[in-house]
Amino acid sequence: MASTVTSRPGYGQLLRTRGAWTFLLPGFAARQPFAMLTISIVLLVQHTTGSYGVAGAVSAVTGVSMAVFAPFGGKLADRFGQRAVLVPGVLIHTLSVLSLTVLALSDAPLWALFLAAVPTGASQPQISPMVRARWGVKLQDTPLAGTAAAFESVTDELTFVLGPLFATALCTTIDPAAGLFTEAGLTLVGGLLFAAQKSTQPKPASREEHARVEHVSALRIPGVRVLIVTFLGIGAVFGGMQVSLAAFTESIGEPGLNGVLYGTFAAGNMLSGLVCGAIVWKIAPQRRLLVGYAALTLMASGLWAAHSVVLLAGLGLLVGVCIAPALITGYTLVDRLVAPSGRTEAFTWLTGAVALGQAAAVTVAGQLEDHFWDGAGFLVPLGGTALALAVLVSLRSRLVPRSVGRTVARGVGHREPVTVD
Repeated sequence: MASTVTSRPGYGQLLRTRGAWTFLLPGFAARQPFAMLTISIVLLVQHTTGSYGVAGAVSAVTGVSMAVFAPFGGKLADRFGQRAVLVPGVLIHTLSVLSLTVLALSDAPLWALFLAAVPTGASQPQISPMVRARWGVKLQDTPLAGTAAAFESVTDELTFVLGPLFATALCTTIDPAAGLFTEAGLTLVGGLLFAAQKSTQPKPASREEHARVEHVSALRIPGVRVLIVTFLGIGAVFGGMQVSLAAFTESIGEPGLNGVLYGTFAAGNMLSGLVCGAIVWKIAPQRRLLVGYAALTLMASGLWAAHSVVLLAGLGLLVGVCIAPALITGYTLVDRLVAPSGRTEAFTWLTGAVALGQAAAVTVAGQLEDHFWDGAGFLVPLGGTALALAVLVSLRSRLVPRSVGRTVARGVGHREPVTVD
């Protein structure tokens, strides 16, 4: 893929923006639990029940609940302010995670775990869209707004890979419940610190402004629906890798290698994310997404046949390298497809899609690992990305931006200044 040199302000200048660190640091801590929750549930419930299938099912309930309620929470934050939504949400989530942990350790019946999983997912704070909204308020229409969009995409990448890696290390080296306890603690401390930064949060719309905005969901935009399917496939990779790597290392009697293998996958993801976020590409993002997603599907196709640690590490690295461009380009297309007033909601749909795909993949991969051969769960990343690629190819025309003439649902996000890939 071709790229071009640009005079766009760099990350260093962005991070010197006055007041940025006041919400970046607590925001970074508060967004890590988003990626820790699924794998922490899987590892704890599998430990207490002995079944990856049961563990995946509980995790799936959490993911579905979060995907359903996340856009609603985004709308409430736009309407009443982030602090008004975050404070009660953080408290409810912390209590829900602790309740789920206690139930799992107490060998509670499956229905009780399902019941606790619903509020756990529904109350998951949507920190990433809120940070993006704060950048929009800070930078307005300056060229740095484009750099902020790239920076946030890279930060999302780090979250998706560091969170599960951290959770896996805690659960396998300290205690199976350590991942969920840490997730709850980070949510409580990071979320409240982030909510306390009142000076940088977007101002809620007045009643008059709220009444004038046409309430059309970002989900009504065809391109957003295509991106949701695309991100479901990416979630399938995360979920399938988490369960399958854990099952593989356990089957060879080396559970400690799980963190090493997932770390290799994470390294590829982070490195390519840093590079892609800093480059302005000459090729159109729609085409770049198609090429990158095809590469991701190709790399994922060999995972199920890898029966050695070295080969699995190599393939995991390549899969990780291919994920970052797809995610970053997807977020870039939201900036092109959705008006500023609807981007917070659109971003919550995408993050919810990753969580939902991850939860579904954990469930299916767990069942495959329980009932078929070791490594059967690696078929999930292949199947998820292949189906999403088919949808992406057939509906790629929906990703071409149309003329912006309609105001889309309530939301606060980046303004429309600079195209960032």
